[in-house]
Amino acid sequence: MKPQGVHPEDAESTSDASSRPDTADADGKDTDACVEEVHVDEVESDEPLLPARVHRPSDLMRLLVGVLAVVVLLAIAAFAHGTTSGLEQDINKGTGQAPDLLIKIAGLASSIAILLVPVAFAIERLIKRDGLRIADGVLAAVLAHGVTLATDLWVAKGAPGSIQEALTQPSPGDVHALTDPVHGYLAPVIAYMTAVGMSRRPRWRAVLWIVLMLDAFSMLVTGYTTPFSIILTVLIGWTVAYGTLYAVGSPNVRPTGQTLIAGLRTVGFHPVSAAREEASETAENSDRGRRYFVTLEDGPPLDVTVVDREQQAQGFFYRVWRNLTLRGFATRSSLQSLRQALEQEALLAYAAIAAGANAPKLIATSELGPDAVMLVYEHTGGRTLESLAEEEITDELLRNTWRQVQALQSRRIAHRRLAGDAILVDRSGAVILTDLRGGEIAASTLLLRMDVAQLVTTLGLLAGAGRAVASAVSILGPDAVADCLPMLQPIALTRSTRATLRRLARERAQRERDAVLDASQQAKQARLEEAPENARPVLEKPDKKTVKAEARAEKRAIDDAIEEAREEDLLTQIRHQVLLIRPQAPVEPARLERVKPRTLISFIAGAIGAYFLLTQLTHIEFGPLVANAEWGWVAAAVLFSACSYFAAAMALLGFVPERVGFLRTVAAQVAGSFVKIVAPAAVGGVALNTRFLQRQGVRPGLAVASVGASQLFGLGCHILMLLSFGYLTGTEKTPSLSPSRTVIAGLLTVAVLVLVVTSVPFLRKFVVTRVRSLFAGVVPRMLDVLQRPQKLVTGIGGMLLLTACFVMCLDASIRAFGQEGTSLSIASVAVVFLAGNALGSAAPTPGGVGAVEATLTVGLIAVGLPKEVAAPAVLLFRLLTLWLPVLPGWLAFNQLSRKGAL
Repeated sequence: MKPQGVHPEDAESTSDASSRPDTADADGKDTDACVEEVHVDEVESDEPLLPARVHRPSDLMRLLVGVLAVVVLLAIAAFAHGTTSGLEQDINKGTGQAPDLLIKIAGLASSIAILLVPVAFAIERLIKRDGLRIADGVLAAVLAHGVTLATDLWVAKGAPGSIQEALTQPSPGDVHALTDPVHGYLAPVIAYMTAVGMSRRPRWRAVLWIVLMLDAFSMLVTGYTTPFSIILTVLIGWTVAYGTLYAVGSPNVRPTGQTLIAGLRTVGFHPVSAAREEASETAENSDRGRRYFVTLEDGPPLDVTVVDREQQAQGFFYRVWRNLTLRGFATRSSLQSLRQALEQEALLAYAAIAAGANAPKLIATSELGPDAVMLVYEHTGGRTLESLAEEEITDELLRNTWRQVQALQSRRIAHRRLAGDAILVDRSGAVILTDLRGGEIAASTLLLRMDVAQLVTTLGLLAGAGRAVASAVSILGPDAVADCLPMLQPIALTRSTRATLRRLARERAQRERDAVLDASQQAKQARLEEAPENARPVLEKPDKKTVKAEARAEKRAIDDAIEEAREEDLLTQIRHQVLLIRPQAPVEPARLERVKPRTLISFIAGAIGAYFLLTQLTHIEFGPLVANAEWGWVAAAVLFSACSYFAAAMALLGFVPERVGFLRTVAAQVAGSFVKIVAPAAVGGVALNTRFLQRQGVRPGLAVASVGASQLFGLGCHILMLLSFGYLTGTEKTPSLSPSRTVIAGLLTVAVLVLVVTSVPFLRKFVVTRVRSLFAGVVPRMLDVLQRPQKLVTGIGGMLLLTACFVMCLDASIRAFGQEGTSLSIASVAVVFLAGNALGSAAPTPGGVGAVEATLTVGLIAVGLPKEVAAPAVLLFRLLTLWLPVLPGWLAFNQLSRKGAL
């Protein structure tokens, strides 16, 4: 007898097995085959209705692997021409010895089977009322056919010759025709078979492989295909199938509450009802499993955790990224089978109780078919620590929490997830540690310290840094708490804790901005209230001393407001509390990251840019080009490059009302040439200028505001100049002043993007938040600058002069290598430079390396400059503005650092 299982797509259905979709496992057994049949019609199951379809991360992973495999295959075909030719010759030589009778039999059998096998499987699925799976297969087959047609067209019309030779060969029937690069019928069949799940059934899988091998053998022997064509066909079919499954979703085979109750009966329990516990959005999207509260006919209730493949796959890509970027001792394996997950959680549960910690007692485990497992615990009750009211979090409760962690650490057990929702407090006030699934036994000292850092942060968020540190010291001792300081960094904390810290940081920044704005408004209001007492004739020019005094008073008010509103983040507060107890405690953060995301992105972007440049330079002969170069224009380019540092100093000092030395500012801009090589262009220059102004006596808040004002005005000038020169470029080749269609299309594209950003709430909020944060500190500073028109003229003039220097440097570089008649107009050069500079500022690579070169080269070619002139001109321009100034910049940086100016 078997239990009457429930259709995964209908939580209330209790029909018999013949009305359910076939969910056979790898051995061909039904999903509920391991569950003894019992009558559960009278048992209540309260849970949300499961979705009919789910988007499985495993399907997305297979899609990405397939796309990567196709790219690798095409790369091999393109760059390893000798290897592919030798492989084809060896295969043709080996298959040419096959008997003709065998070839004919294989061809006939494969032609018939490749049509009959899908039809037979479709009939079998329809008999079992699984028509949706067949519909998925048909959709995948149609999409695969479209992809094959597109691939055939690309290989015939636009692919390199090496790829065409690897995927095609002269057709045996017509030597003037080529074979198909991708088989138009085989790829759809593979996509269909994969989408309907034939590969998961042993008997059908064996038939599938036999048919594919017979077809490939017959096609290779008769000369109608190549080995690379066969492999590409299989990859396309496989990739399209999983892409389709991920897009439309797969039938949900998660066990329902009824299946859970049937599984509980198989391990000796007599459940009456099962209710799904409410889970937060974070828990629902994690790999912690679904939790049920189960009441029994006789005995106390149970807490049951169900872990299925879909729940286990949640956060898979995040865990993979953590494993790639963090060192091995800070991460754990991201690939676990259900059996491994079950065994690990059971082991940690028993180990925690043996260590003397309060943890849920595990009393039974079982499989719920091939796709899920359950863990049965004694009911604990209680509320999570993060759900308690502030007055309920007493010092004794904090100490009890540390006692539980101390018990784990005494047996070298790492919890790895001591967040607020993993700690329960029952009615008696006892602390219970849950969510032990991600823990480790025989943990390293580093992992144990990470647990201490995580818990002190969790308690700090709930009770404050002082109480959290004091309770930890009272239980663990000052040395153990001090040793965790190197782990007190966001990367070592849980995902939810990092999200909370980021939210608090945004709130602190908003309070500081509000304080600055309030102080500025109050200063203005105070001047207006004092105006009648110090009234002056309307036509009388304001006294300069009075204006300066008012400006100084407003600045003092703003500075005082910033100082009062400034708050330390929680991690800094915890460090200070620990250092009060152990001043000699190590504070240098431990290096947990193997590679930073910015470094990885910079490497990829740089590699792409280098590849593009190398492909452009392979067809250029530099010897004759350099010999015929106009060295007068090279000298002019050098002069314009040198003038740009004076212009940059003017652009900065124009927004600094305080007195700062001009030549020293020029030296700081030269030092920026060294800094931007080791940091992205949009970051290094801002940080250096801010530091320089602070060292020159400008207060930190005002220094940041000055640099921000300079950046803001620079952005506005950049956009206006790009639009103006773009308009002029568009009218150069037209008899009227009407711009070209390209310029109009560009302006319309920008307008559409603006409309999209303003209409989408998420994008609008993102932009408004960033702009507001920029203006909060800049607006009061701009009021100071506006009171000194000569300063504003200096700043804006410096920006225009800086752009003019770079444009003239690029133009001189073009003229140095260009022949007569190959030069461009200043407007065209300006448009190309402004576009390339914008992309360089946005690119994460130091100095915009790769992105700027690629953009400038493509832009110059697009406006009519020959490739033989554009590539060396861009290289000369970048040599003068980026690489040659590195050595003087390093010398200036060291000199200013020794003098305390940086």
